[in-house]
Amino acid sequence: MEKAATKPDQPQSANTLPSVNVVGQAVHLDATDPYNEDYVLPNATSGTKTDTPIMETPMNVQVISKQVLKDQQVINLGQALKNVSGVTTGSFAYGTGNANVANQQITLRGFASETFFRNGFRLQQGSAQREMANVESVEVLKGSAAILYGLVEPGGMVNVVTKQPLATPYYSASQQFGSYDLYRTVLDATGPLTQDDTLLYRTIFSYENSNSFRDLVFNDSVFFAPSLKWNISPKTQAMLELEYQHKKFGADTAAVPAINGQLLNIPNSRNYGEYSPGQTDTIFVGMNWSHQFNDDWSIKHRISANLNDSFIPVNSYPIFNLADPATLALFQSFALGPITPNSVPRLSYINQKNNNDTYSTNLDLVGHFDTLGLNHTLLFGGDYYRLDSSSSSQTDIGSFFSWYGGGPEPSNIDAFNPLHPGRNYPPTVDPTSYYKTVTNTDQYGLYVQDQIKLPYNFHVMGGIRYQYIHQRPS
Repeated sequence: MEKAATKPDQPQSANTLPSVNVVGQAVHLDATDPYNEDYVLPNATSGTKTDTPIMETPMNVQVISKQVLKDQQVINLGQALKNVSGVTTGSFAYGTGNANVANQQITLRGFASETFFRNGFRLQQGSAQREMANVESVEVLKGSAAILYGLVEPGGMVNVVTKQPLATPYYSASQQFGSYDLYRTVLDATGPLTQDDTLLYRTIFSYENSNSFRDLVFNDSVFFAPSLKWNISPKTQAMLELEYQHKKFGADTAAVPAINGQLLNIPNSRNYGEYSPGQTDTIFVGMNWSHQFNDDWSIKHRISANLNDSFIPVNSYPIFNLADPATLALFQSFALGPITPNSVPRLSYINQKNNNDTYSTNLDLVGHFDTLGLNHTLLFGGDYYRLDSSSSSQTDIGSFFSWYGGGPEPSNIDAFNPLHPGRNYPPTVDPTSYYKTVTNTDQYGLYVQDQIKLPYNFHVMGGIRYQYIHQRPS
């Protein structure tokens, strides 16, 4: 039995509904929501100190979201900043390109900087090596930021936004493995401590251990960051936060020998120094509170202290590349012992200690109002920074006297077949080689900023700042 074919041009039934066009807009979750997978965050605070859409900010601001950091498995700030044009990172202080040093230098639009911001707070030298387990996003402001932040290099600034306690319970554990025996463990837990969400907590722990492509270089880091938020009322909040990082690393001199002005072709892994274990301890304590007077006016006050101490011993520091005939004659005249044309002379020991402490406070008053059909966002603020920095260095007494021809311990190593005899710690230091510098800096700032929204979606921003700096070197 055959079934009759259906006619293609049958008329529609009277009950058939007309076609409907549905127009919608993507809904973005809260930027702090742990389940937000957006790569693009629409708002940023670095350019204005107010929660302003980036498209309405008349400055070049780029935000690296936590989803980007997660998908790229970022473990240090240098890896995160590879996503931003015009920004590069490199290490200094015993080794260009070595990530396992106490400090990391940031270069923005060609201007080098050691200044680093955490939630809008300035942190000084040694801060860019901070652990990334507590990072929510990274904001990069390109260009001048002096009105809001004072002493900032013309290239711009890098501001790290940290994770906050959440009312939504969230728990995570991650384990990473990588090249050069890298393994990293991160634990993150947040949620309410009370049924009415009055008290919220967040606790983050991480441990990282790795070697390097360079011999005798390593990294070992422990990080712990608890925080507590108190929702006093729907309009008033306060938060206390703490960070502690204990980092051990192998210092690297990264010397490249040369013969008659020509660089020697050696493996990238070769290290002409000895095992030089360094250490950095960083403690951050911060407290902030905010109050919303009404729908238009709010106030926020923050205070923090960042204490950074580092110890960098360099055992057998190469002081020349490869001994050429003139250098050989000079060292042989000092009777440093047997020196061959393949010898790399080394100063046996240099001991360096650095201390950088930053104390800061900031008060901001933000208001929204209209005048003559123009929308204003007005910011009044003030900040104070106290920067205490000290640096000291000392050399080994054995190498000091061998430098002048009287010591029994020449420190040379073969460029083609280096053998590392090591050295027993601690060395005997030369009291005359000790030096120490101490600098105390006070910075006071007052600023006013106005963001104006004009007709036809034009935006204008202007401001003024008064800055007073008092430095006392000793």
